[in-house]
This record gives sequence, C-alpha cells and structure tokens, in this order.
Amino acid sequence: MTSRAFLPYGRQDIDESDIAAVAEALRSDFLTTGPGVQAFEEAFAAAVEAPFAVACSNGTAALHLAMLGLGVGPGDRVAVPATTFLATANCVRFVDGEVIFTDVDPATGLMTPKTLAEALDRAGPGRLKAVIPVHLRGDVADLPGLGAVASASGAVLVEDAPHALGSTADFGQGPEPVGSGLRSSAATFSFHPVKTIATGEGGMITTRDPDLAARMRRLRSHGMERPAGGDPWLYEMREPGFNYRLPDILCALGQSQLKRLPQFAARRRDLAHRYAERLAPLAPVVRLADSPDWSRPVLHLLTVRIDFPATGRSRRAVVEAMGADGVGTQVHYIPVSAQPYYVARYGPPDLPGAASWYRSALSLPLFPAMADADVDRAVDALARALGLR
Repeated sequence: MTSRAFLPYGRQDIDESDIAAVAEALRSDFLTTGPGVQAFEEAFAAAVEAPFAVACSNGTAALHLAMLGLGVGPGDRVAVPATTFLATANCVRFVDGEVIFTDVDPATGLMTPKTLAEALDRAGPGRLKAVIPVHLRGDVADLPGLGAVASASGAVLVEDAPHALGSTADFGQGPEPVGSGLRSSAATFSFHPVKTIATGEGGMITTRDPDLAARMRRLRSHGMERPAGGDPWLYEMREPGFNYRLPDILCALGQSQLKRLPQFAARRRDLAHRYAERLAPLAPVVRLADSPDWSRPVLHLLTVRIDFPATGRSRRAVVEAMGADGVGTQVHYIPVSAQPYYVARYGPPDLPGAASWYRSALSLPLFPAMADADVDRAVDALARALGLR
C-alpha cells in the first residue's frame, strides 16, 4: 500500500479568493435569491457568449427546467444517448415523456447523426420533441449533423454540457463556445465538485430565446411572477413550478470560480497532453478516447479505452489494484438503457456501440490541482495493474 495521499479521479479546486467571495456573501443582506444570482448569470452568459443564463439548484434541475420550458409533456419523445448519466434520460420521464435511446460511437462515446437516425427509424412514427446530445468528457458532439436530423423530425436540440464548460468547436465557421446556443435551443451545465467549476451543487441553462429564459426563471421559483404595476406584495402563479433556486452563497462561489476558468482550462489541457504522451507506449492495449476533428475540448474526464481481454485481467481487478496503489478511477458510464427501470419500460437494449464503450472505458484522475508527476503516477499505476510493466 502506498504511503502517498490518495489521488482521486476528480476534485474541486478552492483557493482563498473563492473563500473570500463566499465570506463576503455571508456578510451581505442576502443568502438566497439576491443580487448574486443575477451577477453569476450575467458572468456565465458572457463566458459562453450566450444572451441568457438561468441559474438553478443542480444540473438535473437544469435538464428538468429545459424540458419544462420547451413544453415537453406526456407522450412526447426525446432522443438521449445511452452513454450518459441517469439524469439525461430521467429528465424526460419527469415530464411524462418517452425516451428514445440512441447508440454512440464506440471510440468517442458520443451520439452521432447516424446513431440518432437509426434510433428514430427503430422507434417508428411518433412525435419527436427534442434531442439531447451529451458532450461526453468535454468533447463536443456533431451539433450541425444532429441538428439536421432533429430538424427533419420537427425536434430541437438541448445540449447536455456539464462536462464541457470551456470547450469550443469549429464546424467551419470559427470557434463556437459550448453553451453559446448558436446550434441548439438550450444548453445545461452542472457545478458539482468534480466539474470544471464548482459551487458544491448548482446548475445553469443558457439560451438565445428570451421567452424560454423567462419561463425557466418562473419555473425555478414555484412558477411565481410579480405583475408590473401591482401591489408590492402581489405575485401570481399561472403554472406550478419548483423550488430550484440557487442561493447567493453558491452563486458567489460560482462567480469566483468562473474568474479562474481560463486557468482551469489551460491546466486541464496541459494535463491531457501529458497523459497522451505517457499513455502512448501502452498502445494498442490502452488508448485515449477519440476526439472529433471539430472538437477543442477542455476535458472533464480523462477516459481511456482498454482491451482488458488482451491483458487477461478484469476491469475490477485493475480498478482494485490501482486503488491499492493510491490512484482512484471511475467508469463513465453504465448504459442508462440497461438500467432495470428502462429495461422494464422499453425492453433490453441492442446498442452495440454503447456496450463496447462501457466494456472498455476507464476514467483516470484529472483535475487542475494535479502535478505533472501525478499523471506519471496514474499511468504507472495503470501499467502495473494491467501487467504491462
């Protein structure tokens, strides 16, 4: 057993400026629903070059609000990649919609126009309301291609982008920040501690549609709004909403973290480059997940694809050996379509790309506070666990 500190697969990076920002919020007149919320929203919108941003309590709430805001309801169908976290599909069920699971490219884990079209063909006739591509690991999905398939079916795109804050894409017209809304109706983000910026828990939705932004703001606070010119205490509710507000305290932390986004992004890119160099000798048994040509990611996850059968070692044995060596790992993700709830509802999935991705995927440590030597340590631990050294 190593005597060094355990190296987790992800961790927040909080410094004195973040602590000072939270302390200042604690000394203010507002702990929640104060000016800090709007300040964070405006700063975030500027960072991703979107006109509007709506803060909420977490990334799942962001997805739910997007579904509500777009009017997804009973019987509406929404296409979701099988390789994602549970929340991407669950947000459709929250509004009594039906999930169409798409396969993914086994080399990237991303939904593609081809896998989306195949899923729609399998699903047969029915109203498709939205498509939710996931920017897995931080790599950007093919938004123009997916948008064309979605539009032909009368659907809109909603980007599930918790992994991709700071990432950009170049589809031939120059860099486009993820979240800008140039190719989708909305994009959702999470500020969970292992994400690119952290607020503890927290989420954001960006959009270019002022009416959608206004509706989501109402829905995050019980559906309440104050009519212009009414009595100071007057509020009205035209439809029920939820308590999905993000407190000023957490917005203060988020705004401070957002100022450090360029630093975080640069460090993540440097670490990813070092991983690429150190992992190269382990090919073909170990390979980095592929990155599409148009994607300029700030990686949230450093995922490798491993030919476990070639090593004669199971993934569990490798994970346990690396843990004993002081290095944490994780698997992103078990296909949501294979979860008992969804199997009971839709039947066993036949999505070979997602199954292939799941069999080979392992996420290694990646967070800004890592030293270069931590990358070397993680790769060495992986090589030992696989019997390659």
